[in-house]
Amino acid sequence: MCGIVGIVGKAPVAERLVDALRRLEYRGYDSAGVATIHDGLMERRRAEGKLFNLERVLAAEPLPGTIGIAHTRWATHGVPNETNAHPHFVDGVAIVHNGIIENFSELRDEMSAEGAIFVSQTDTEVVAHLLAKYLRDGMDNHQAMLATLNRVTGAYALVVMFKDDPDTLMCARSGPPLAIGHGQGEMFLGSDAIALAPFTNRITYLVDGDCAVMTSRGVEITDFSGKPVSRQMQISQAAALMVDKGNHRHFMEKEIYEQPEIISHALSHYVDFSTGTVKVQGEAIDFSKVTSLAISACGTAYLSGLVGKYWFERYARLPVEIDVASEFRYREMPLSKTQAALFISQSGETADTLASLRYCKQEGLPIGAVVNVRESTIAREADAVFPILAGPEIGVASTKAFTCQLAVLAALAIQAGRARGTLSAEQEKEMVCHLIEMPRIMSSVLNLVQPQVESLSRELSRFKDVLYLGRGTSYPLALEGALKLKEISYIHAEGYAAGELKHGPIALIDENMPVIVIAPHDRFFEKTVSNMQEVAARGGRIIFITDEKGAAASRLETMATIVLPNVDEVISPMIYALPIQLLAYHTAVFMGTDVDQPRNLAKSVTVE
Repeated sequence: MCGIVGIVGKAPVAERLVDALRRLEYRGYDSAGVATIHDGLMERRRAEGKLFNLERVLAAEPLPGTIGIAHTRWATHGVPNETNAHPHFVDGVAIVHNGIIENFSELRDEMSAEGAIFVSQTDTEVVAHLLAKYLRDGMDNHQAMLATLNRVTGAYALVVMFKDDPDTLMCARSGPPLAIGHGQGEMFLGSDAIALAPFTNRITYLVDGDCAVMTSRGVEITDFSGKPVSRQMQISQAAALMVDKGNHRHFMEKEIYEQPEIISHALSHYVDFSTGTVKVQGEAIDFSKVTSLAISACGTAYLSGLVGKYWFERYARLPVEIDVASEFRYREMPLSKTQAALFISQSGETADTLASLRYCKQEGLPIGAVVNVRESTIAREADAVFPILAGPEIGVASTKAFTCQLAVLAALAIQAGRARGTLSAEQEKEMVCHLIEMPRIMSSVLNLVQPQVESLSRELSRFKDVLYLGRGTSYPLALEGALKLKEISYIHAEGYAAGELKHGPIALIDENMPVIVIAPHDRFFEKTVSNMQEVAARGGRIIFITDEKGAAASRLETMATIVLPNVDEVISPMIYALPIQLLAYHTAVFMGTDVDQPRNLAKSVTVE
């Protein structure tokens, strides 16, 4: 989850390292640090908190040097403070690290018994001590690096700088991603290509088990035994410009309002507007021959997959098994080669999702990846890639990536229905027409509900607990609404299937419990209204999100009713996502929280 950067250059690197960290701050913002070598001295600057704290330190105490490493931290071992901030120094070795060293306690005890003195609470410092020990034993730098890699276990990306070799960085990957950037007389590395975009678009991605020795002249890659390996250089499509907020207060707000345009762009990749047909590329998965589908993801991506399950089962009559990746990877699910597997991840680097993919691949299933980053590890290891084309999403709480994932899954479900003969050509055309109308409807909804939602959010910010209810595809939206609210406002919120209300959650209902009900006038509407009546009978304060037909049919008194246009079921999840995103956003603004970088969260989860 942490972000790491390194440069071996021909000009001062500190400012460029910080610029690259700024592009990686979505990975962690508990602390940050930079280290360089200059005139035989290895120095560092570190600061607790967000990156601007480090920038202030560097403004007061600049760091010269044409080689350096940098880090922005999401804490796993040890509290967020300057002492635990990276880089860590031990006897001329500097190290930054993303991931978890699983055997750090054993190694720490071993080296403490030999006299090593630890100054931080991190697992990372253990690696620096181990490297220093091997150097004292007479190994050269590369030998010490390989010996260390063969002692540590876990998921990690490491970058090491040696005081006695001011033209070399060494790095290794065992899980979290690392990208090598090729410049002119300079070399770069980072946790992902977007950090390196201002410097180069020529990228080499390391794979698990790679160790790289990088100098200003180039890079040599070996496996952990020291055997040379070859990795292809490719041209990165990462945006070369820093994304900014424009006229919006936060990235999250900007990304919410980008959705109509972004969805239109994504749909153009999957839909033939002239013929009204789906044009999904990805022959590796033949839905006509697949007997069932396994879907796995984490967080918001899992919830998009849950909506996808409804679509695949309804429109393609394709049974779907879905689980959060952290459970999927360990429950040893029995699989058949007649199945296919679909993995959803915004970053394409989510550790549990990647592990689940590898389990399915080992079992011989064809693999599809629904990702935002086409150069990511999940995309590279999949048989078929279905890009969501959302563009960089900076806000930690996912918005446009969620609706783009839904749009892609809808297109895949329609394609599967046609391939399996459960949808006719006329039905396909009708559904595609609804998808084509979606960007226009999204734009009108954002303009329509924003004033009402902003006013309502002020009142919602006074409560400590909130329930969300929904049926059918509105159930995953209830889960997503609750997730968004607690992520960025820190209000406790839970999402439930509306039919489960009487099986426990109804005990919580009183006048201090707002209940947000997501209920378009669909085949579930009457059942959901009966659940709303149960809430009203117990004094619950209902926020009703429905359409024009639903508002006319329901006669219940509500705290507020948000009325959306009447839309077809195939696009309603994308439309109804908008008010729940705005509700969470404006509530967080009124609460005064850090909307784009909520506490304890990181955008890309590359550790278990």
